[in-house]
Amino acid sequence: MFQRLLPDQIVNTVFDIDLNALRARGVSGIITDLDNTLVGASTKTATPELKGWLEKVHEEGFRVVILSNNNETRVSTFAKPLGIPYIPAARKPFGGAFKRALGLLKLKADQAVVVGDQLLTDMLGGRRMGLHTILVTPIAPGEEGWGTKINRRIERIALSRLRKQGLWPKKEER
Repeated sequence: MFQRLLPDQIVNTVFDIDLNALRARGVSGIITDLDNTLVGASTKTATPELKGWLEKVHEEGFRVVILSNNNETRVSTFAKPLGIPYIPAARKPFGGAFKRALGLLKLKADQAVVVGDQLLTDMLGGRRMGLHTILVTPIAPGEEGWGTKINRRIERIALSRLRKQGLWPKKEER
């Protein structure tokens, strides 16, 4: 049951994603979460380091869309200055928003990846759609809202079971 939460890859930050390996797999699109994936939940705009990474991603031919459960104001304030398409109030892990994101990218599921910090929203939603999933360590877990805090408690239970089954890397501590 908890196996549907397993990411295909685990990295510390988006900066650790191997773009060459993605390209070699035929990936040309990145569907990314916003809060605690790209920036902390209270950070309103992209950091200079993130802007540089996004420029590199675009220069290397990748298309990006932000898929967030947060509201229109939060997501648009972040995404519009960067010129990145976005889908707010996504209701992840339900598939509708993932389908819309693929539509915005004009790609099929095997041509895109999902990047996020949560097992119950990003990883589960991506896996349900047949997308390659990349889990990042949350940037600022202390800034999370009550819904995410509940999800984190459920994640801890899932991680415990996955570790007992030998399905989660022992060195990874979330």
